[in-house]
Amino acid sequence: MLSSAPFTSFPFQCSLTKPRSLPNKMAPSAVTPPQKPATLVTHPLKGAAAALDADKAALSSPLTAMFDNWDSFAFSPIRESTVSRAMTRRYFSDLDSYAESDITIVGAGSAGLSCAYVLGKLRPDLKISILEAGVSPGGGAWLGGQLFSAMVMRKPADVFLTEVGVPYEDEGDYVVVKHAALFTSTVLSKVLAMPNIKLFNATTVEDLITRQDQETGEVRIAGVVTNWTLVSMHHDDQSCMDPNTINTNVVISMTGHDGPFGAFSVKRLVSMKQIEQLGGMRGLDMGRAEDAIVKNTREIVPGLIVGGMELSEVDGANRMGPTFGAMALSGVKAAEEALKVYELRKKQNAI
Repeated sequence: MLSSAPFTSFPFQCSLTKPRSLPNKMAPSAVTPPQKPATLVTHPLKGAAAALDADKAALSSPLTAMFDNWDSFAFSPIRESTVSRAMTRRYFSDLDSYAESDITIVGAGSAGLSCAYVLGKLRPDLKISILEAGVSPGGGAWLGGQLFSAMVMRKPADVFLTEVGVPYEDEGDYVVVKHAALFTSTVLSKVLAMPNIKLFNATTVEDLITRQDQETGEVRIAGVVTNWTLVSMHHDDQSCMDPNTINTNVVISMTGHDGPFGAFSVKRLVSMKQIEQLGGMRGLDMGRAEDAIVKNTREIVPGLIVGGMELSEVDGANRMGPTFGAMALSGVKAAEEALKVYELRKKQNAI
């Protein structure tokens, strides 16, 4: 119940007389509490040094030798130009070397990386180039789905995890990798360590190199037209910026479903009149989608194998959402399909 006391009962009532002076106090929340001067701890807690010495055994001796010696620490001397030359010399040497590749993979997502791993292991004699439009390879496989970290793979995709050494939790019909980045970084590190594979990231494919058979009129894909991604994105607001090229015997395209750079190769096939139209990706149905993507990974036109979610745009297959088994095994099948036709395509390109 509200009080019936008159308004004048409040202590700060309106008045024509000079108000009494009030103490000049700030609100408690605005007052900075007294501060103690910072002190530098120069002696570790009792027993901490001994515990640290015991922990050092987990690291190499040259690294632990740096402990407690930071005052005398210094990097080796270098000129800035030396850094520049170290990078550019190797990059342009790789451009020169891989301008003639045996196999080129377009897209370094989970499917493309899985494909590269299998090819690199089976045929270390082949020169394999990977082109990735993004700065960071891995596509959508850094996270499991909707920013959740765990990666789900339905069996039997667990055999690929075992092959590359990624641990997982077995849930019966499916397995779970504790973080999708663990899968991606593991496969990526193994692929990049292979001496016959070169990844060109921040590099996009702008077109396909074609050869036409004089007798049959059949068009064969014999390479890719490349450019740095940032250059490719600015063709509309800059003057002519011509691309570069890579000749190759087999192109494996796994650029994902339709998007800024997705489904590029199959969309280009339509504009080149090599396929009539795209089927368009259907709605999400994990049960149908994963089987279809793996089973139908294939050579779409001579010299061009398509797999992963890019294939769904060709076939009108369902999307699968946040389950990654089909991506890994589509990469495995793409590698198998490439090796089946490699010698024939190589012979055709030599003519």
